[in-house]
Amino acid sequence: MSVPSRFRAPAFLARPNVVGSFGVCASTHWIASGVAQSVLERGGNAFDAAASAAFVLHIVEPHLNGPGGDLVALIAPVDQPVQVLCGQGPAPRGATIEHFHAEGLDAVPGAGALAAAIPGAVDAWLLLLRDYGTWELDEVLAYAIDYAENGHPIVARAREVIVMVRDLFVQDWSTSADLWLPGGASPRPGQIITNPAYAATLRRLRAEASAAAKGRGRRDTIDAARAVWGSGFVAEAIERFVADVTHRHASGTSHRGVLTARDMAGYRAHLEPAVALNFRGHRIHKAGPWSQGPALLQALAILDGFADDQIDVDTPAGLHRVVEAMKLALADREAYYGDGLDADVVATLLSAEYAKERRELIGGRASHDLRPGSFVGLPQPYRPRLTIAADDESVAIGEPTVRVTGEVRGDTCHLDVVDRWGNAVSATPSGGWLQSSPAIPELGFCLGTRLQMTHLDPASPSALRPGKRPRTTLTPTIVTSADTVTALGSPGGDQQDQWQLVYLMRTLIAGFGAQEAIEAPMFHTTSFPGSFWPHTWEPGGLVLEDRFGPAVIDELEAMGHVIRRAGDWALGRLSSVRVDRSRGLIEGAANPRGAQGYAVGR
Repeated sequence: MSVPSRFRAPAFLARPNVVGSFGVCASTHWIASGVAQSVLERGGNAFDAAASAAFVLHIVEPHLNGPGGDLVALIAPVDQPVQVLCGQGPAPRGATIEHFHAEGLDAVPGAGALAAAIPGAVDAWLLLLRDYGTWELDEVLAYAIDYAENGHPIVARAREVIVMVRDLFVQDWSTSADLWLPGGASPRPGQIITNPAYAATLRRLRAEASAAAKGRGRRDTIDAARAVWGSGFVAEAIERFVADVTHRHASGTSHRGVLTARDMAGYRAHLEPAVALNFRGHRIHKAGPWSQGPALLQALAILDGFADDQIDVDTPAGLHRVVEAMKLALADREAYYGDGLDADVVATLLSAEYAKERRELIGGRASHDLRPGSFVGLPQPYRPRLTIAADDESVAIGEPTVRVTGEVRGDTCHLDVVDRWGNAVSATPSGGWLQSSPAIPELGFCLGTRLQMTHLDPASPSALRPGKRPRTTLTPTIVTSADTVTALGSPGGDQQDQWQLVYLMRTLIAGFGAQEAIEAPMFHTTSFPGSFWPHTWEPGGLVLEDRFGPAVIDELEAMGHVIRRAGDWALGRLSSVRVDRSRGLIEGAANPRGAQGYAVGR
């Protein structure tokens, strides 16, 4: 069958490719992008800008992230190695497999406070601000306080989520109903909404930190804020609420949470080295195997053995090879990844020798099997219990990812910033969505549900264990070369690295510009167990945007892929920023799907 050799976007793009020399910011919400750029214009650096925008994202995208959630970021300070900012809190002391079984559960629920890891996002942003920023705490929090007090127009997707969970709020989560259904009614489209409780939380945090620091300077004030958050009124309110409120979980049963003030006090965010791989003259940096990040690197290692024209994702054969490589990498994710995985195992998974063996498994037909690898230096692969998704399967309440059909039901945020000095940040905050668990009324936010990514089988590498981080799907990327730094990422749960892989194929192999690559038709596979409750999979599943065209889709179906057509503009919410230090230029690009993401700069 004759098909076009490559898709090219039309000359008219839905979003411009933003080019400047002063600074560029891109995110999943135009307000956050504007706030970040405002910080740059007022003399702040990329780290000040990212932290300021992050607290605003709590307000303007409450269905996608919150203060009770998590954060994974990659940072590239000028003339320093790329590092991972880990704001993924571990499981609390009381979150044991035995406790969940005693509660009558055979899996960690997808919603409810029992699924809460220790919140890590706020402490991580404060750590970044302290060590790499220049602004005072008051300046950084001022934007979020203003939006929380004075309001912002609710975006369509946030309203849709509130409507979706309205009955749950009214019948079971009364504190969430009080916050998100004022007067018992769902917000109207475009309605100005506020969150005075969260504004009060930030004001109190700022005041108590300032009083504790006693004028000793910005670093001491930020450290005091971290202590107030982890050991003061926030932690105390969380413990009271969790201990006192029995509420319905996604399992359909009612439970209390186990998170305590002691758990909060014992946690601190940290920085750690990135895991990296060379590919086609670029170095790709990711978080470690407590995230899904190395799966992208594994897929790149497999694909590196093919010629450029063999992995053109806008041809059926090239798209097929990329999908099959990602299936193999995600099978290894299920078999091996988890907090504490030995560095030697990671090195083996990323080795050229292992990649060659995996590459040889890619034939002309779509695999419908989960195929983890075995190799010298690898432990015995874990094989999870597999449950096939029903055709009409709905996302559970609290699910933060994308349906197999591509329909968004909650999600995640993403933020990229490059400043005039060349510092870069790629950050993916998530968790603590308004639909995660009941709102804590005096704080104005709820807890996250990241523990749903753990398993109650002790043999699993991502088994639930107190003090261990759940294997998160949050997976930003930084790409470096001799003269360039690119920060990119996407919401989308298990699809995050898949969509980023497609972006890298188009920009590093096919020569697309960033905005063109983001707007081109997107795809992902569902042929692996999902990270989110209830962890189902679709053997051979491949979800595509219709813009690939019937000829391409028919040929992929003939190869054995189980096709789900998602519509013309449904998949992928990527953004990216890129600095070319040799030319003194900065570029930014953002996703037009949903009419919400924007890149700004000058």
